[in-house]
Amino acid sequence: MSTPTIEQLYKHYSVRSYKPDPVSRTDIETVVAAGQRASTSSNLQTYSVVVVTDEAKRHALSKLCGGQTSIQEAPVFMAWCADLTKLDRACELRGYTHVHSHVENFLVAAVDAALAMQNAAVAAESMGMGMCYIGAIRNESQGVIDLLELPELVFPVSGMVLGWPNAEPNIRPRLGLDAVIHWESFNSEQDDALHAYDKAMIETGIYDGRQVPVPGQEDEMEEYGWLEHSARRVIAPKREHILPVLRSQGFGME
Repeated sequence: MSTPTIEQLYKHYSVRSYKPDPVSRTDIETVVAAGQRASTSSNLQTYSVVVVTDEAKRHALSKLCGGQTSIQEAPVFMAWCADLTKLDRACELRGYTHVHSHVENFLVAAVDAALAMQNAAVAAESMGMGMCYIGAIRNESQGVIDLLELPELVFPVSGMVLGWPNAEPNIRPRLGLDAVIHWESFNSEQDDALHAYDKAMIETGIYDGRQVPVPGQEDEMEEYGWLEHSARRVIAPKREHILPVLRSQGFGME
């Protein structure tokens, strides 16, 4: 069965080139309001979004996010944040002490933010806009916090650029369902599915025909694919500064 919503979801692709045309405040508010309709843990709504349209500030954010040009091109940058300040104030108003010293508190807020921004992304795409998540907002978390004047109990989980696409759609394949769905219990036999996806990604041409040594057979070469690309992403620690910054923002990790 297919529905207009499912068809819209299948059209998703990350947009990295944008027209200079502005996005109206009304359209931005419509997108964020759609984000608010996402599920939220216990109706706590532990997230906020800082919308940046100022060109100079977007250039500053681009530098903090590894120089990504899409942040400079797109007319809108959204910093989606885990935000416990509303709960903190609720406790003050009702005479309670807010306990935010546990990992669970941050997980709840981060998941809430992720659900809201994905709803917002689908809404924006349904309106003809394009978007791209900016995980590099966590490259220099403290710099982003300072630039956006985020108070304690607020942490930037992900960025999102938003605007009108200036490029042809490039819809990439996803892993086969046999690598994602586990019926009744977890199935660790996924090699066939991973190799099939590796081949599918190579066929898109995204890796430009690069060659790498075959593991265990250094004198033989094969095409660089999703397996090699993904493995390289996780063989060294990244953004090790995040935990200290989280703690300085008041998120306990007990």
